[in-house]
Amino acid sequence: MTPLRPATPEHSGRRTVAVLVRDGVLPMELGLVHQLFGTARSAAGEPLYDVRTCAPRPGRIRTDADFPIYAEHGLEAVAAADTVLVPASHETDEGLRPGGLPEELAEALREAAAPSGAEEVRGAEDAFGHRPTRGPRRIASICTGSFVLAAAGLLDGRRATTHWMSADLFARTFPSVTVDPGVLYVDEGRILTSAGEAAGIDLCLHMIRRDHGAAVAAEVARRTVVPPHREGGQAQYIQRPVESEGLTSTSASRAWALTRLAEPLTLAELAAHDAVSVRTYSRRFREETGLTPIQWLTQRRVDRARELLEQTDHTVDRIATEAGFGTGASLRQHFQAGLGVSPGAYRSTFRGR
Repeated sequence: MTPLRPATPEHSGRRTVAVLVRDGVLPMELGLVHQLFGTARSAAGEPLYDVRTCAPRPGRIRTDADFPIYAEHGLEAVAAADTVLVPASHETDEGLRPGGLPEELAEALREAAAPSGAEEVRGAEDAFGHRPTRGPRRIASICTGSFVLAAAGLLDGRRATTHWMSADLFARTFPSVTVDPGVLYVDEGRILTSAGEAAGIDLCLHMIRRDHGAAVAAEVARRTVVPPHREGGQAQYIQRPVESEGLTSTSASRAWALTRLAEPLTLAELAAHDAVSVRTYSRRFREETGLTPIQWLTQRRVDRARELLEQTDHTVDRIATEAGFGTGASLRQHFQAGLGVSPGAYRSTFRGR
C-alpha cells in the first residue's frame, strides 16, 4: 500500500482532475469521475476538486452510445491537472501497441505521470488562470484505459490491472507489465489502474480517501449510494465453475463482523456464523475479497480507527479499544504498516476536513 503523505499547506486547496476522453469513450466511465470527484466537499461545503473533460483535440467526441459529447479542453488540461484519469474506449484501446500513441498524446501522459512537487509548479497560474496548489501528480486509468498508459510506456516494470476480459491480450501485448487480472484496482503511487466500470468507482473513492480522508470519501459514497470502500485486492467478478454442493457467500459474516469490530473475533467464529468449516470459509473468503479473513478484519479496523481519528477527540487508546486493536501500541503498529503514518499524524492531516 502506498504510504499516506500528510498534506502540507502548499499542497492543500482545490485539486484539478482532467478526464482524457477519446472517440468511443464509455459515457458511464466519464460520468462516474465527474459524479465522485465533483461531489467531494470540505467540512465548510466547498468543492475539493475541479473536474475538466479534455481530449487530444477539443471538440466533438464520439461515445459508444448513440450520442456524442463535446470536450472543451485539449491537452493543456492534462498539463495543468493534479490528477489525470483515462476512461476506456473499446473502439481503439485493444488495438494499441507499445509506442502506438500519437507522440503529442504520449508525451502529455508521460509528463503527467512524472514525479513533481510544489517546487516544480510552473508559473504563478496554470493555463486556466488558477494558482496551482499541486502536490505529487498522478495518472490513472479505468477499464481498458490501461492500454493507453501501457502504450505510452508508463506501466513498464509495474504491476497493473485491466478488465478481466482483456487481461490476456494486455499481458501478451505489453509483456513488460505485470498484469493482475483478479483485483479491482492497483495503486502504484503516481500511477493507478482499475478494472471495469464499477471498479473505477472504487478507484476514485480510493484517491479521494488518500487526498482528504475516510470521512470525505464516505460522504461521497453516501451521496452516490455506493459502498464506501472495497479494497483494491478484492476479486473481479470473473465467472467460475459452480460447485456441486452450492456456493454460499461470506457476505453475511462480513456484515456481522462489521458490527462487532471492537470484539476479539476469531476465524472460527466467522466460519461458524456461515455454518461452514474454517478451511472452506477461508477459501471462499479469499475468492470473494482477495484477502484472508484476518487481513480483511484488520483493514476494516484501520478504517474504523481512521473515522474516529477524523471525527472525534478520543485518545488513541480509546480509539484502539473501539476499533478492536485492544491497545494503542497495536493500533500504532497496524496504522504505520497500513498507511505509512502514525495515528497522530493522520489526525493532524484530516481532522475536521
